[in-house]
Amino acid sequence: MNHAILKKLGVSSAAAVIVSAMLFGSSVAWAQQKSIKEQLVGTWSLVSADSTEKDGKKTASFGAKPQGILIFQANGYYSSTLLSGDRPKFASGNRLKGTPEENAAAVHGSIAQFGTYSVDEKSKTLISKVEGSSFPNSAGETQKRIITTLTADRLVYTNPATTTGRVTDSVWRRVK
Repeated sequence: MNHAILKKLGVSSAAAVIVSAMLFGSSVAWAQQKSIKEQLVGTWSLVSADSTEKDGKKTASFGAKPQGILIFQANGYYSSTLLSGDRPKFASGNRLKGTPEENAAAVHGSIAQFGTYSVDEKSKTLISKVEGSSFPNSAGETQKRIITTLTADRLVYTNPATTTGRVTDSVWRRVK
């Protein structure tokens, strides 16, 4: 509110400052509240991805030293790559000449995909429409992840229905 208007109304300077601060402060707080989709925008680095089997057994999906990057763009596109940090190198040095065992380890220890994403704000569900994936069966799918934690620096979500029949919890930290 304008200070001159407050004076005409007989409000003291101290009260004018308080009222102005309250009005300004509340508008700033309101402007700072971002949607989940807006909060996701940026680059995230994988901290962990732990799977729970149907029998309750837990395993590190990508080993003890997982690697990964997850990028959300404001225009609704995303890209993700998750890798096991202990995948063996190919003896030949040529990705097209791996042994069956090397190829299996490479496939089992990685997943990459890209596409578009949206968020159901009410249910805190991340919905991705997979356009392409290193696992060809995922292309064209719509996948859902339940966001359990989202702060400025930390993202945690659950994949309740992996293709392996497990439930996976992934923890990410924002790359600055």
